[in-house]
This record gives sequence, structure tokens and C-alpha cells, in this order.
Amino acid sequence: MRELAAGTITEHVARLLIEANTLLGEDVLASFKSALASETSPNGRDVLGQLLVNAGLARETAVPLCQDTGLAVVFLEVGQELHVVGGDLREAVHAGVRRGCKEGYLRASVVSPPLGKRVNTGDNTPAIIHEITVPGDGLRIAVAPKGGGSENMSALRMLRPADGREGVKRFVVETVAKAGSNPCPPVVVGIGLGGSFELCALLAKKSLLRRLGAPHPDPDFAALEAELLAAVNRLGTGPAGLGGNVTALAVHVETYPCHIASLPVAVNINCHSHRHREVQL
Repeated sequence: MRELAAGTITEHVARLLIEANTLLGEDVLASFKSALASETSPNGRDVLGQLLVNAGLARETAVPLCQDTGLAVVFLEVGQELHVVGGDLREAVHAGVRRGCKEGYLRASVVSPPLGKRVNTGDNTPAIIHEITVPGDGLRIAVAPKGGGSENMSALRMLRPADGREGVKRFVVETVAKAGSNPCPPVVVGIGLGGSFELCALLAKKSLLRRLGAPHPDPDFAALEAELLAAVNRLGTGPAGLGGNVTALAVHVETYPCHIASLPVAVNINCHSHRHREVQL
């Protein structure tokens, strides 16, 4: 049985939260450059150029990419042979979010209760924690700050199996079209397909952790991702909603078996600040 100090977890969560908000991934930067080369709208090209400049300034100055530094969503893969000592695992994560919020000068954006007084908790806690147990004695932590503008454009629908592939495509494209400029395009579209009501939503969010544009390992679903990306970009929303042929940088689909009577589909949209960092301990 391997032991890992709760304080170590707190330190890494704080670091990852700050880095996610200030260091845009190389895959995202490469996607911006590719989009700039293919965008035909002058306004769209101007927006993409500004996004590249903004990412550079954030990296150089350690100032957040966006004023909305997001709700802290944390994914944990906990080895079954790992023993956390000196504190509780989930409390260690919350402590890391509090520290990261303070040390990174991140905007406090969490209110409690959700209805009524809605008082700001002042430190971005509690975090949203998704925890699973895996073989081994390691701990994988992925921190994904999620802004309100893009999160508000999420949608879930329990389709009928007879709706099939075309029904899924229609729902996804309609959702992105309805979102318009609200999620700050160019966006990344995460899709959960299958499972149950709650699982397909989680699949959609987890899909956003994949390397940008990395295709689904199943060729059929990789083809579905490509079809959806092309359909979304035909909407013409464009960067910042100012028109253009790059509305989305990528579409990621994650799947899970489902009930014979169901076809759950969830859409979780990420803004152009496609932020996440992870570590394996």
C-alpha cells in the first residue's frame, strides 16, 4: 500500500488550477493557428489573432486568460492501492482550490445556496469533484476550470433509439446554433452518447479533457466527430460570433452502452479558453 500526503495533493491542485487559467495548451495554440489559416472572414481572422496575443500575454505575465476563471471541476483517478494520509482526499482538493484562487488571484465565482441569497463563498469552493477507483497505487488529477458562459449552453436530451445518428447530429447542431456567441467561440464541443441521464452529461464533460482534435479510437465515432465538426462550422457563427467558417475547433464524442429503450445525448460546450491541466502522482 502506497501512502500519499494530503498536503501534496493540495499543492498540486493549487498549481494545476493556476496553470490551467494562465497556460493555454500547445494543442489549443496549434488549433488557433490552423483556424487562422483557414478562416475566411476578416473579423474572424482578427479575433483569432487577438486570441493568440492574449494567450501569449497570459503566459508571460501569469495573468488569467479570461476574467471568468471558472468553476473548478476536478477529476480524480485513485489507485485502489493508494492510501491518502494526513487528511481527507476531497478536503485536500478543496484546500488546493482555495489556495490556487488566492495565490493565482483568480476570480471567486461560486455562490451558495444556488437559489435565494446566493452568497459568494469567496474562494471558488466547493469544487466539483468526480472520483473513480482504478487499479494501481497512483493518483491522476485533472483540473478543468469551466466558465459560466459556455457551461450555460449545455444541453441534454433523451432521444429515442429510432432517432439514430441523424437525430444525434440534429440535436448537437441545434444546440450549438442556439448557443450563438454566448459560449465565446471558437468552441470545443463535448458530446456524451449513451449510458444514462446523468452519465451522458459526465461523458460530455470528460471528453473535453482529450487532446484537442484527437479522434475517437472507433472509426465510426471518429467519422461522426468529423461530420459534426463540419456541420457546426457551416453554421457561420464564427469567432466571437462575428461570422466566419470556424465556429468550433473540435468535436469530441465519448460513448457508453445504454438501455435498449434509450439514446441519451449530452452536449457540453467549452469556450476558446480550452483550459485543463493534469498530473500523475
